[in-house]
Amino acid sequence: MSEHGHGHGHAHDHGHGHGHGHGSATDQADQAEVLDLDAELLATHTADVIDRLPITGPRQIVDLGAGTGAGTFALLSRFPEAHVTAVDSSVEHLQRLRAKAGERGVADRVHTVLADLDAEWPDLGTPDLIWASASLHHMTNPHHVLERLHKTLAPGGLLAVVELAGMPQFFPEQAPDGHDERLPHRGADWGPKLTEAGFTVEDERTINVHLERSEAVVRYARIVLRRLLDPEAVEPALRRDDLELRTERTVWAARK
Repeated sequence: MSEHGHGHGHAHDHGHGHGHGHGSATDQADQAEVLDLDAELLATHTADVIDRLPITGPRQIVDLGAGTGAGTFALLSRFPEAHVTAVDSSVEHLQRLRAKAGERGVADRVHTVLADLDAEWPDLGTPDLIWASASLHHMTNPHHVLERLHKTLAPGGLLAVVELAGMPQFFPEQAPDGHDERLPHRGADWGPKLTEAGFTVEDERTINVHLERSEAVVRYARIVLRRLLDPEAVEPALRRDDLELRTERTVWAARK
């Protein structure tokens, strides 16, 4: 599940901007690294979510807000006959995704589309499956986007929405994060929104992720904590024995 999860530079967003305004080169590099770490740390969870989707053998898949490709490559692995259209608003992330596709020998199964879905709607064909991981909460008008996704899907097609309940937690005493007015739809219950847009919600589940301290978890924490703490407090925090990663994601599988 990529947040996952590109380009907002919001402190509360740990690298999942799928939208607008791409920040500095450092921000871009941080976001790309967080997305790559996300793919590495959450690979098992992502594979499990895809395995449980109520769909068999989709041929045309859209990865909405694809970032650097965590979802794209997990989907290609699970569905060997499928072709994925990866949509994102970051040129840099899509370049990285294409390079990875080449390294993995799947470049012929990936098509990238640069688009800001709040601004224009690209031609995405008629996919059997649309995967939207940590992307919908970035949209200015999610209802409009969901209606467009409903129109885009093939008859009987499936929309898989994966969203975070909030910020990742690294320490036992860390309080759950509050509302961020820049991301009013984060943590929303997407079930009613999907129904309102014409979908039938077939499955909803919450996944709790708990990963103990590792080099990758520390690297992930460093990028997120740099946005939350005073600079001099980051490294001492990273040396704590009780550093771990806890995050919660909810998955909705909605049928057209």
